[in-house]
Amino acid sequence: MIANLVQLAAEEEQNPLVPPGPELLIGTIAFAIVFFFFWKKLLPNINKVLEERRAAIEGGIEEAETMKVEAQSVLEQYKAQLAEARHEAARLRQEAQEQGATLIAEMRAEGQRQREEIVAAGHSQIEADRKAAASALRQDVGKLATDLAGKLVGESLEDHARQSRVIDRFLDELEEKAEAGR
Repeated sequence: MIANLVQLAAEEEQNPLVPPGPELLIGTIAFAIVFFFFWKKLLPNINKVLEERRAAIEGGIEEAETMKVEAQSVLEQYKAQLAEARHEAARLRQEAQEQGATLIAEMRAEGQRQREEIVAAGHSQIEADRKAAASALRQDVGKLATDLAGKLVGESLEDHARQSRVIDRFLDELEEKAEAGR
């Protein structure tokens, strides 16, 4: 029998690209079963997974866009706050400079006032010292002049009223000569 099959196979010249009829029928039925299985079971699962992936990607893109807009908003707020803080710092610096200038002006005015008080007190002290010295000098000069006049005249000039008049007259004459000499 094998020999007959081999002989039949040898007699029949077959095309190697076209399978025999029963094989073709069995292959077509098997392909239809596999195709039906893929179409009913696998294809919906694959489409479901692809749809979930597409939704996740689109949701991720939308979320990324939302986050980008939010980040841009936060960045703008930060820049606005930074600009406001810089403006406030500049204002405070300007205010501090103005206060410093005012304080310096006040301190200068206070120093000037104190200097003028000290100079005025010094002038009044000098004037008081000058008057005290002039008074002491008048008394000393008067005493000396009285003693000298008493020695020249030969009599004592102990009368106080007279002595004062003579001294005053003598000093007034000296002052008039001093003023005339200027």
